[in-house]
Amino acid sequence: MEEKTQAEEIEEQLAEKAEKEKAEKNAEDKIEESEEKDSKKKSTRKERTGILYINATPNNTILSLTDLAGNTIARSSGGQSTKQSRLKSSPTVAMFAAKKIGEEAKDANIKNLYVRTRGKTGATTTGSAPFAIIKSLGRDGFKIISIMEITRQPRGGPKQKGGRRGRRV
Repeated sequence: MEEKTQAEEIEEQLAEKAEKEKAEKNAEDKIEESEEKDSKKKSTRKERTGILYINATPNNTILSLTDLAGNTIARSSGGQSTKQSRLKSSPTVAMFAAKKIGEEAKDANIKNLYVRTRGKTGATTTGSAPFAIIKSLGRDGFKIISIMEITRQPRGGPKQKGGRRGRRV
């Protein structure tokens, strides 16, 4: 009786070993298949570069993401991110708009960005919204290649109101 039980135990152990080896082999095959799929995905999806245009006016902040050829990939604005019109140009709302742009850029596989900021024509500064946008995109893992100020400057232009001596108060 003891011999039979020992023989049965040995057979059971051998069967368990065979099952473990099959399970390990299947796991290794799955890992190799997933690595092959990942390498195929990486090779087919190349990192792209985009241009982010930030138009920061006193009333709103508008973001537009394009590829290098100028085709628009995504657009967002402060007005889409908030209900209060007084908050449309604030840095906090601009960060929410940047999050939306960042998600769409990741979907389009854009990793590198050229940033172009524009303020109100003739203004001395663009405000704090573009800085908040650039900082939040940098935190999201985008590489900012360059930042350029493209605010337009008036050169003469139409006559200022108020006359030659200015407005008398």
